[in-house]
Amino acid sequence: MAEPEKKPVAVPVPAATVLMIRDGAEGLEVFMVKRHHQIDFVAGALVFPGGKTAPGDSDAAVHEMMDCAENWDSTMRALGAAAIREAVEESGILLAREEGSQHLVSADRTAALDHYRPKLDKKEVGLADVLRSEKLRLACDHLVHFAHWITPANMPKRFDTHFFLAAASDHHTGSHDGRETVDSVWIGPQAAIDDRKKWNVIFPTKLNLMKLAKSKSVADAMAAARVEPPKSVTPWIEDGPNGQILRIRDDAGYEQTSASLREAG
Repeated sequence: MAEPEKKPVAVPVPAATVLMIRDGAEGLEVFMVKRHHQIDFVAGALVFPGGKTAPGDSDAAVHEMMDCAENWDSTMRALGAAAIREAVEESGILLAREEGSQHLVSADRTAALDHYRPKLDKKEVGLADVLRSEKLRLACDHLVHFAHWITPANMPKRFDTHFFLAAASDHHTGSHDGRETVDSVWIGPQAAIDDRKKWNVIFPTKLNLMKLAKSKSVADAMAAARVEPPKSVTPWIEDGPNGQILRIRDDAGYEQTSASLREAG
């Protein structure tokens, strides 16, 4: 009897996600968006802005318009470009500065650039074109590598996702795009985890919120993320006493390393 044909393992697609953080009245807050219920990946979940890399993120012209990325290789530069592009598409917060300036673009300037959000999302305009025409440079010095997760091998759709921390300026309030995301909120990391009736938070998001919740301020979070580069995490499934569980490596730097499949979302 012939053995059943094994399905090929899906190749993870490079992706970037941004944990945009600020100091709120009651402590550290992070900007999160609710995914549209008709999206085919984590529909309805509360997530950080992000998505897969686009061809233009690897454009040499984009990499020439980056600040403080001299020590990044081409892969990390593409991920940094994707992180900043996805952030502006899904939150309206632009981590860029005008040529010759040391400061992030102002709220008024950001609002004037808002018409690029849907064009970037629909690939009607490239990131290099926006930067060149508006005389902007990507503020890569505002990004700190925070986490690295790869979707399990048994999943039909897989992502190789790098998470970045970014400090938002006080005047950048953020807003969801109304297309892929239908709601947005600045929220304390623990509050996002605790309100399970209101928010659907999947396993990787929960663990990164738990990791972020250890810090009391933006400065603390950015400093902690700089101490040690994140370890790559690829979850796997095991049989537990009460059913299947999702596991991650014990040395990944997270307080929780397993969850039932139902809890993991």
